[in-house]
Amino acid sequence: MPARIGVVTFPGSLDDRDAQRAVRLAGAEPVHLWHGDADLHDVDAVVLPGGFSYGDYLRCGAIARFAQVMRTIVEQADNGLPVLGICNGFQVLCESHLLPGALTRNANLHFVNRDQRLRIETADTLWTSGFDTGQEIVVPVKNGEGCYVADEATLDELQRTGRIIATYVGGNPNGSTRDIAGISNERGNVVGLMPHPEHAVEDLTGPSTDGLTFFTSVLKSLVNA
Repeated sequence: MPARIGVVTFPGSLDDRDAQRAVRLAGAEPVHLWHGDADLHDVDAVVLPGGFSYGDYLRCGAIARFAQVMRTIVEQADNGLPVLGICNGFQVLCESHLLPGALTRNANLHFVNRDQRLRIETADTLWTSGFDTGQEIVVPVKNGEGCYVADEATLDELQRTGRIIATYVGGNPNGSTRDIAGISNERGNVVGLMPHPEHAVEDLTGPSTDGLTFFTSVLKSLVNA
């Protein structure tokens, strides 16, 4: 049987179908998870998709963190469940304290939508194990509040421990500190990424198929677990 990867839908999610398609193309079975249901239905991993959960009211991800499904995700992530947060999902992970720091308004105060070069800084996470460290990829970025910030001690710790998983190359689209595009937790099972790998999984829609490796990486990690 293929691995089962859950994709959460919050009110305001808009990339959940894209994430489900990426999961399917990677060779896994996508499982729809509803924000109001605490049951993860025996999934092997979880994706928190992009969008505007709860309309981004109060603060991006700040309301979604209190959803019933997040209570279970936080508990199981602490026990090793692989979790990938994309864009708004990254914001939810930070608000839920599964990842440090926060995502704030872009430095130029504009919504940015473009194809973006990234450098993979570590292959030592469940979601990046299929890449080579230093490999450059191209995936879309689309956000208005994608500027990653944290205190200097946290940033130094992320850098020292290899938990910055990807950085922006050829221009920082949102002013993120130290060009950070994504980070992981200490264990490497929880990853937050501001760009959208689920939009780079098919030649037809482009701009590349580089994003598919995030999803195939976790499948290989599950097989080898």
